Amino acid sequence: MASTLAGMSSVGSLAAPSARVTDKKFATSLDKLSSFTSISSSLFGRRQNVALRRTPSPRINAMAKDLYFNKDGSAIKKLQSGVNKLADLVGVTLGPKGRNVVLESKYGSPKIVNDGVTVAREVELEDPVENIGAKLVRQAAAKTNDLAGDGTTTSVVLAQGLITEGVKVVAAGANPVLITRGIEKTAKALVEELKLMSKEVEDSELADVAAVSAGNNYEVGSMIAEAMSKVGRKGVVTLEEGKSAENSLYVVEGMQFDRGYISPYFVTDSEKMTVEYENCKLLLVDKKISNARDLINVLEDAIRGGYPIVIVAEDIEQEALATLVVNKLRGALKIAALKAPGFGERKSQYLDDIAILTGGTVIREEVGLTLDQADKEVLGHAAKVVLTKDSTTIIGDGSTQEVVNKRVAQIRNLIEVAEQDYEKEKLNERIAKLSGGVAVIQVGAQTETELKEKKLRVEDALNATKASSNSDVGIAFQAAVEEGIVVGGGCTLLRLASKVDCIKESLDNDEEKPLRRYVAAASVSPSPHGNPSKAQ
Repeated sequence: MASTLAGMSSVGSLAAPSARVTDKKFATSLDKLSSFTSISSSLFGRRQNVALRRTPSPRINAMAKDLYFNKDGSAIKKLQSGVNKLADLVGVTLGPKGRNVVLESKYGSPKIVNDGVTVAREVELEDPVENIGAKLVRQAAAKTNDLAGDGTTTSVVLAQGLITEGVKVVAAGANPVLITRGIEKTAKALVEELKLMSKEVEDSELADVAAVSAGNNYEVGSMIAEAMSKVGRKGVVTLEEGKSAENSLYVVEGMQFDRGYISPYFVTDSEKMTVEYENCKLLLVDKKISNARDLINVLEDAIRGGYPIVIVAEDIEQEALATLVVNKLRGALKIAALKAPGFGERKSQYLDDIAILTGGTVIREEVGLTLDQADKEVLGHAAKVVLTKDSTTIIGDGSTQEVVNKRVAQIRNLIEVAEQDYEKEKLNERIAKLSGGVAVIQVGAQTETELKEKKLRVEDALNATKASSNSDVGIAFQAAVEEGIVVGGGCTLLRLASKVDCIKESLDNDEEKPLRRYVAAASVSPSPHGNPSKAQ
């Protein structure tokens, strides 16, 4: 998609005057956006204007693809070879005594990692069919990481075991569709058995859960347990890189809610797919933004001030969103946008809570504030804002604590007069988000390489611990806390394997039943680095 960006700001230009800029990336990735807007101002400080340019969608010539048929079994063998190459590499990181993998980096120092999904993301095989096999198993690791935050290596080696034994059964003449159906039914039944085996995590056990996931590092485990004790199981715990060699922990005011960025093009960390801005301004709008012209004052102020800005609104329509995305990727703006949490009246209440935390003002026409008249005076301020595809964390700068306390007292008064349990529950949620605070763990190290490796380990530990508590914060810390814990070292997988015989008798078709042999083999076969178990 091509555009002509005319005009230059007195504080910085979005494009040189009369320059023609062609962005091939957007020709394919933003072809659904029929137009976009560019922001410009004159050198003499005249009122900023918005110029729209419509261009036809470019013609895309698709590349021809090679076709591989499995007539002689070669395609399956290549797929399995790709699975094995990925799993053999990832498998060395398995368990508390798993080994490290050193990853080359084109920019900066190499990475030393012990995290399965991080290793898996780096694998690209030369053979296209083998690479497809590797990608299929990589998806399993990525999904496990999204849902549980840890256990990604276990997912990979279990998938490898199931595929290895499954291919043998299919080669002997079994129907692969029915075999797959049997695996799905058996897995569902085993999940129910797993729930019966799990136990709730006590506060005294949180440090142990975190330490095991951090490679038996009890310093990290104790720090995570302390963080949870300070902000509670419903609090927010985040990580950041420290400036010294020592780890540290502190608590700041802040909140988190279940709304992520509207567009992945706002991402600042492509590896983690997150948006992170420090000393950030927030624009809070209690309506749908449909016209980019309404944002011109606020965005020009952001360019002059050189600060990042996050827009929280009911919604942002196509034309306005395209403006933000294009100028973000051109480097003109440090910006991100998300939909406001909640619906209806509750959405307005959440916006007010965010405004109180950040010292901003909500733009709503009912009180005489319109978006086109907004300037930097209505913006809130946060020490740090982190957005993922599913959640947003806002860390305050400490200047609004007194106002936040008054707001919490007001909400408590509303709870006393509330009649419905559901309403009381939602009000309590707002109190938890406002008053719970955010615990920040600063990871320290002697070198950049060591810092990255330690941060990954602490991240895994944080994720594993969160999985055990009733928290609405990070995915993994929730895993242990929400779902509970089971015996490790492969014992739980062995116990589950012993349940397969009973489960398979309930399956409908004989071809769904040859599960015991390869489920057991997948559960207990030796790991690539000599451990007798494949369980984390």
